[in-house]
Amino acid sequence: MSVSVVIPCYRSARTLPVLVTRVMTVLRELSVPHEVILVVDGSPDDTWRTAAELARRVDGVRALHLSRNYGQHNALVAGIREAEFEVVVTMDDDLQHPPEQIPLLLAALDGDRLDLVYGVPRREEHGLFRNLASRSVKAAMAGGLGIRTARMISAFRAFRTRLRDGFEELSGPHASVDVALSWATTRVGSVRVDMSERGHGRSGYTPGLLLRHAVNMLLGYSTAPLRAASYLGFLAGVVGLLLGGVVLWHFANGDTTVAGFTTIASMVTLFSAAQLMSVGVLGEYVGRIHGNGMGRPTYVVCERVGSSDALGVPRQPGATVALHAGVGSGSNER
Repeated sequence: MSVSVVIPCYRSARTLPVLVTRVMTVLRELSVPHEVILVVDGSPDDTWRTAAELARRVDGVRALHLSRNYGQHNALVAGIREAEFEVVVTMDDDLQHPPEQIPLLLAALDGDRLDLVYGVPRREEHGLFRNLASRSVKAAMAGGLGIRTARMISAFRAFRTRLRDGFEELSGPHASVDVALSWATTRVGSVRVDMSERGHGRSGYTPGLLLRHAVNMLLGYSTAPLRAASYLGFLAGVVGLLLGGVVLWHFANGDTTVAGFTTIASMVTLFSAAQLMSVGVLGEYVGRIHGNGMGRPTYVVCERVGSSDALGVPRQPGATVALHAGVGSGSNER
């Protein structure tokens, strides 16, 4: 087994040297061909300078510099497409994912039973509201996207590199690695791992941003909102028919009194709300279709440091990837 570790980096200049040292120590102890790919996602601090220095100084470390901030999942896609070896391990740059737990993921992936393994924390490492938001995202993926294994999803994952062939054409501003992986395999498992405290700073994944991420995934990878709009319109129609029946019943019985202004205003508001919500959902889909047709890139690599030529291991099939067409989000999803 050979391993490529992909780490998206943003505002992590202080944690990267320690992280890379620990990762390389673990991989060398495993005695497997390996590499570490640092994808700097347009970070405004000295993260690129630190990553580039590590790539020049440490054998087996490569650094990619994206031309702007595209979001964590877009950065992951960039790193995954650069991976050279049989297995890809992804992890955060803040030391919450201990590199010493990587062998647990690889051991669970060993053999032919599983293609994808998630590292599930033994205990939740975030606050109450952040955990609730995270559960909401996973519930949205499980219900709206039909991903049965969504509740075990985490950013600490290991999977066979060949799975990326299943999302070779992935593009758009709201890339989701976990959704894309679900297109390629159903052989998914998990292992319990110990998580650490964040090494520096605090996460930019606020509860609001996580909930917005859930909405983006539903609109970007599922037709469930369209079906919901249809159901809403049907429900509003049923309510209208019932009210019409009530009016006819009163008319047939000689009671021709028309309901007052409040009732009429309420019904108009109900039907208007159903129509506007349906139009809004359709507008979101049309907007995304328009955005995808503009030809903007999912990511652009403006600089590379480090070479894999000395590793002496053939590239994985499909590893040669130029700039991928799609839409870049430009949002800070960290």
